[in-house]
Amino acid sequence: MTTTEAREPGTTRAPTGPPTTDPATTADHERRRISARVRILLWLLLVMAVALASVATTTRSILLHDTDQRINGLLAQEAGEFANFEEQGFDPETGLPFTDPERLLEVFLQRQYADLDEELIGLVGKVGDRPAKFFQQREIPVALPLHKDGDALRDIYASPDSTGTLHRPEGEVRWAKVTVARYGGEPAAAFVVAFHPGREQERADEVFRVLLAISGVALLMTTGIAWVVAGRILKPVRLVRTTAAQLTEQDLTRRIPVHGNDDVAALAETFNAMLDRLERAFAAQRRFVDDAGHELRTPITIVRGHLELMGDDPAEREETVRLVTDELDRMSRIVEDLLLLAKTERPDFVTPEPVQLAELTADVYVKARTLGDRTWVLDQVADREARLDPQRITQAMVQLAQNAVQHTTTGQTIRIGSRADGSRVELYVADSGPGVQAQDAEVIFERFRRGTARRGVRGTGAGLGLSIVKAIAEGHGGRVGLRTTEGGGATFVLTLD
Repeated sequence: MTTTEAREPGTTRAPTGPPTTDPATTADHERRRISARVRILLWLLLVMAVALASVATTTRSILLHDTDQRINGLLAQEAGEFANFEEQGFDPETGLPFTDPERLLEVFLQRQYADLDEELIGLVGKVGDRPAKFFQQREIPVALPLHKDGDALRDIYASPDSTGTLHRPEGEVRWAKVTVARYGGEPAAAFVVAFHPGREQERADEVFRVLLAISGVALLMTTGIAWVVAGRILKPVRLVRTTAAQLTEQDLTRRIPVHGNDDVAALAETFNAMLDRLERAFAAQRRFVDDAGHELRTPITIVRGHLELMGDDPAEREETVRLVTDELDRMSRIVEDLLLLAKTERPDFVTPEPVQLAELTADVYVKARTLGDRTWVLDQVADREARLDPQRITQAMVQLAQNAVQHTTTGQTIRIGSRADGSRVELYVADSGPGVQAQDAEVIFERFRRGTARRGVRGTGAGLGLSIVKAIAEGHGGRVGLRTTEGGGATFVLTLD
């Protein structure tokens, strides 16, 4: 029966399908997205640029500091030498200590040799006024030497400080001064040593510019190398993206090549493992649908045919209901078995725990005796502990016992037992029936396969019982095998390592 929803005239129903994505919006979003490769490269360049700029700036600061220290040392040395000469020197003409400041300055300057950017100047005159006379040691290659700058000389001569710095448009000048005043009277005098640090500072600036140029070249080289290296490192990530975009429910076979042992290789391995799980899950789903469609088609056809042909005769109706009920029960068993097989792909299909094999074997024996009128024998029992899922193992053993009952007759012997060999454990069900034909031994553990003449008797099941046993064994990391029973029959063995 179908139902309709009442709607007012003139109204429309909102679409109920999945939301659609505008291709133009998606393309615009893709254009705005910055790839991981570019982001890594930008961060690397930013860090390197800051680091290289810091190195260049620090180097310049160190060079300028060293220049300042050298200039200060030079000024102090020249001033100290003049002070010592003033106190201890003798006039070479008289052999007596100097009494004339002008003569003192003249003799001292004649004996000195200034550096390239250094000026040694003697000033004679009244302190506080413009010096009346000066002596210069030599010319220096600067735009405006200090001895030609009258205003600067007056400022230095009149300054009460012994050292200082002049900031002129033509360049900075560092100076130190020693005043000659111990002779008294007129004229007063002073010795001035001046240094022009412009060339030294220019050298530091040149080193700074060279470092910046080298840093720029290093950044360019780093950009190229980092682009290539980042591309190689992130190649598995791009493969993950490409592979994920190309995966469909019909094709889950693509895998990513794994190279190396780094985190990106681990990501590729994890992605491949996820694809393995997805492939198994989709395969189990498809297998379930295919198996259900294949196996349920026949009983559904039988049910439909009987219901369509059912007449009014009460006896015929009763027989039809019985047949339909029997087919529905068979369909129910098939669905339950298929669901159980579908669960075998889940990680929690088996839950191992420590189990005493002797107790488990005895429980299986007690439960199996109710399956049929056979001669049941509890064979050898392994007296040890094993780690397994007792419910699943019991289910598998009971299924093997049920299989043995179907292919034996009343009074025939069925033996149930367990044995241990080192770390390996075996549980078995042996019967004295007709055995399994060679051509059937390879296929009886497959789904819906009963063989051409399964153990000489056509079973009534769907052919899923032994498939379930195999799945339980493999869930424990073991296997199920078939052996020939001594004296005739078949022995099914669950081997758990």
